[in-house]
Amino acid sequence: MTRIRAALAAASLLLLAACGGGNGSSKASGKGPTTVKVSLIPIVDVAPVYLGNQQGFFAEQGLKLRIETAQGGAAIVPAVVSGQVDFGFSNYTSLVIARSKGLPLKVVAPGNASTGVRGKDFGGVVVKSGSPIKSAKDLAGKRVAVNTLNNINDTTVRASIRAAGGDAKNVKFTELAFPDMLAALDKGNVDAVQVVEPFLTTALKNGGRLVASNYVDTAPNLTIAGYFTSQRTAASKPDLVRRFTTAMRKSLQYADQNPDAVRKVLGTYTKIDPSLTGSLTLPKYPAQVNGAGLQTLENLAVQDGLIKKAPDVKELLP
Repeated sequence: MTRIRAALAAASLLLLAACGGGNGSSKASGKGPTTVKVSLIPIVDVAPVYLGNQQGFFAEQGLKLRIETAQGGAAIVPAVVSGQVDFGFSNYTSLVIARSKGLPLKVVAPGNASTGVRGKDFGGVVVKSGSPIKSAKDLAGKRVAVNTLNNINDTTVRASIRAAGGDAKNVKFTELAFPDMLAALDKGNVDAVQVVEPFLTTALKNGGRLVASNYVDTAPNLTIAGYFTSQRTAASKPDLVRRFTTAMRKSLQYADQNPDAVRKVLGTYTKIDPSLTGSLTLPKYPAQVNGAGLQTLENLAVQDGLIKKAPDVKELLP
């Protein structure tokens, strides 16, 4: 929780500084479009933004995107709260944790979701081919790597273990960056890894074996992440939020209906090996946030001790 607490503290300080003025978006000179700053993680999940920009969906709304990349939500949340950027992207568990600490965040559009198909999702838990671990139940007492401790991936892995009848309390989670996980698994430093694309496809091609689809096991058609703004921006610039949301929803629909276009656009903003893009399992890009799934993530955050009390889901959703 150390990094999360540090990020939340930083966000609180930035919020105080932002109250003195500042504007997350700016008008281009003359009669040009409104420049909108959006902070994203360069992963498969955010492909709809880049596709929508290519297709002119944001321009239709009089918006000019200025995309800034970040390594994760720990940097994105405080940037949005402070007004340094207008909108950001983060998984819902991170947003729930931030909202429980009083940070004024508001989801404006869904991001990506599980495919809902066990064994054919964009994320999962992988072991080496010769591992004695056969199912999520066998992960009890084992060392499992996740990209961030006390967040969406360890809580959903625990959900998989419980669903399989195992003891989720005895799992030994280790924090590793996704690019470092497969080497750690190969060396025997961990017993299993929770990975997402493109690391999932890479692991399976190298002989790894999938033992759990943790997002699928957690809730039907689980919405993983979303695009959000600050409550301050939502209240003071409702027209900006409306236009961004309209463009974002159109972009999500286009991405969900055009998977080949998603695979093609990945090469413009990620470092994914082009030889892998054709075999990646893409997430779903839903039109609406799955409220029941979000409630499940809140419940897991409380159950696993990430937060003491869950915020009202309605405080986060539009």
